[in-house]
Amino acid sequence: MFGDDIVMLSRMQFGLTALYHFLFVPLTLGMTFILGIMESVYVMTGKEVYKDMVKFWGKLFGINFAMGVTTGLTLEFQFGTNWAYYSHYVGDIFGPLLAAEGWMAFFLESTFVGLFFFGWDRLSRVQHLVVTWLLAVGTSLSALWILIANGWMQYPVGAAFNYETLRMEMTSFADVFFNPVAQVKFVHTVAAGYVTGSMFVLGISSWYLLNKRDIGFARRSFSIASAFGLASVLSVIVLGDESGYTSGETQKMKLAAIEAEWDTHPAPAGFTVFGLPDQDNQKTDMALKVPYVLGLIATRSIDEDVKGLKDLREESVVRIENGMLAYDNLQKLRGGDLSAKAAFEAHKADLGYGLLLKKYTDKVIDADAATIQKAANDTIPKVAPLFWTFRIMVACGFIMLFIFAMTFYYCATRVADQKRWLLRMAVWCIPLPWIAAETGWFVAEVGRQPWTISGVLPTHMSVSSLSAGQLWFSIGGFALFYTILLIIEMYLMLKYVRLGPSSLHTGRYCLEQQPA
Repeated sequence: MFGDDIVMLSRMQFGLTALYHFLFVPLTLGMTFILGIMESVYVMTGKEVYKDMVKFWGKLFGINFAMGVTTGLTLEFQFGTNWAYYSHYVGDIFGPLLAAEGWMAFFLESTFVGLFFFGWDRLSRVQHLVVTWLLAVGTSLSALWILIANGWMQYPVGAAFNYETLRMEMTSFADVFFNPVAQVKFVHTVAAGYVTGSMFVLGISSWYLLNKRDIGFARRSFSIASAFGLASVLSVIVLGDESGYTSGETQKMKLAAIEAEWDTHPAPAGFTVFGLPDQDNQKTDMALKVPYVLGLIATRSIDEDVKGLKDLREESVVRIENGMLAYDNLQKLRGGDLSAKAAFEAHKADLGYGLLLKKYTDKVIDADAATIQKAANDTIPKVAPLFWTFRIMVACGFIMLFIFAMTFYYCATRVADQKRWLLRMAVWCIPLPWIAAETGWFVAEVGRQPWTISGVLPTHMSVSSLSAGQLWFSIGGFALFYTILLIIEMYLMLKYVRLGPSSLHTGRYCLEQQPA
């Protein structure tokens, strides 16, 4: 029970810090590209209003960027402090990816941030525009490496277990880099960041229009955000579909848990719009299904099955039994019996499943049927939280699609600022992309359980040797410190939003009435 507490508390601490950090990351990703678009219009037209748009929205971006860097540092240190065995076990693969992410974030990205803010009077228009776009590219590249690392945790390819070092070692950097899960995760996450930046600019611009202040500035910002946001939210939906297909190929257990699919039904599978998952009795009450949809998303066909959780659990039983053989032969190899190598190689792909038994017994080789069944049950993640958080994420996405489609249409017809109901809706929906991002992160990470590295390293084996008291102390410290940072960010954001763009040049935009 004490060991379970350490695992739970370590997960709680990492989850808490990741949740806070991910409040800042999507806005950083989205704002850099919006700033690039605004500055491109400034360079092409020479109109000072667009330069002031870059400076005003850039000020809000800068506040957010600083908070994102501060909260992100803690996450990387936690791999060593809280997840020491994980770092040892997969450091050969994970270490280079984190190093590349750090290089991109703290050298490339930060350099261009400095040039962006302090280069206005030192660089020509075109040079500063190049800096802004390099900042946008650098921000995305920073996200690329950490998402490749996370994608590898979801679908570990390009690596193999070395029985001599008892570690996973990289066999193909290309396979790790071009991991299909990582690539889909990258473009989906970055596009979600674009949506976040667009909704942020759209909502604040709507507030200005509702209050009839900084009208010319707000109209132009509103138009850019609506167009970029519509393209981005459509990309997120399309890439979300692709993510579902990738999960159908590589993460069948996660997909089945998200859909609360307990049984394998004849193809094509229906998508459950609503239901009440009951994990104890392995059923979903009051299930409302849309025929064909899940089959089309997960298999791109109407004649392939989507396996249910019960069948996938039985597959896990077989893999656990094979993992026991792998563990047995590994012990023999470690004892110098090289004749066991062939048998180990035949079953080593399932070694991780054998390690699931260590939660219940130190004698993996002698585990009885009841213990194997317990370990197999653990391979099914918590279904109800995944089921509902996924649907919250999807609902947020379609609400934002409606908002961006309407605002884009009314911008095109030049009557957007007359639709006060839509402006109010845009203001109230500013939090939606953050809700979608946090629930999406929850689905991705909780859906992988009980694995730190899917099929390779169980979560319960990954933690450091810490005490519950140490963990509670650090959790409380992080919660307090990060909450203070969040309050500071909100205070600064609201302060500069209230001052508005007219604070750059008093009164210039509040009198403008011409449409963008």
